[in-house]
Amino acid sequence: MARLGIGLQLYTLRDDMEKDMEGTLRYVAELGYEGVEFAGYYGMPAEKLKQLLDELGLKAIGSHVSLASLTDNLQGEIDYLKTLGAQYIICPYVMPEQRETSEQWEEIISRCEGFAAEAKKQGLQFLYHNHDFEFHLKIKDEFVFDAMYANTGDKAINVEMDVCWVQFAGQDPLAYIAKYAGRLPLVHFKDFSKDEEGKIITLELGLGQVDLKMVIEAAEKAGAEWLVVEQDHCQKPPLTSVANSLNWVKENYTGVRQ
Repeated sequence: MARLGIGLQLYTLRDDMEKDMEGTLRYVAELGYEGVEFAGYYGMPAEKLKQLLDELGLKAIGSHVSLASLTDNLQGEIDYLKTLGAQYIICPYVMPEQRETSEQWEEIISRCEGFAAEAKKQGLQFLYHNHDFEFHLKIKDEFVFDAMYANTGDKAINVEMDVCWVQFAGQDPLAYIAKYAGRLPLVHFKDFSKDEEGKIITLELGLGQVDLKMVIEAAEKAGAEWLVVEQDHCQKPPLTSVANSLNWVKENYTGVRQ
């Protein structure tokens, strides 16, 4: 089994990125993260960002791109990622008003299959990143989550599985990782607990309910390429939280680059 790369979803550091993108990326590299997944480029031209990443030794894994931008500017998004040398273009979220019915989901899946086919033509992979709501509705007796990945071939949407949200939805992330072996290049590596109302609280790695060590083992067996650390909302300064989470990885994953 190949070792997993350790990346960071920069949405965790969105406020720091907006204030000082270059300084934030330098900090991420100094911590020891090997790659980054973007959630916006904060006005930096692709060529300049590529030069910075090369200087820092950071791999551009891919980027979360809104459904609106995928629809309105797919070629521009693909061109930017190709300049960075990234491989993955990822739909991260579907707005509530767009996902109220199975018919709406069928239309979204069809659109995403079109994005996937075009991305494949141009040497990229199109992935979909889940939350919990893909397990709240079914299409023809299967969860929307599974319907999203039902097609194979040129129109195949591949998987960026957020294990935190899978578990929060009441499903088994280990079983789902195994189910999508070979189609799961990226695993969002995230921990959580619940508040008194049952709402999610995302935590630094090792402080919550996810069996992260078993996730690592399952991800390796499934042929995943990257564990992508993410924390939606941090209880400490986000720069501290991403450092603490990486320290957990270093202490608990023998494959990590020291």
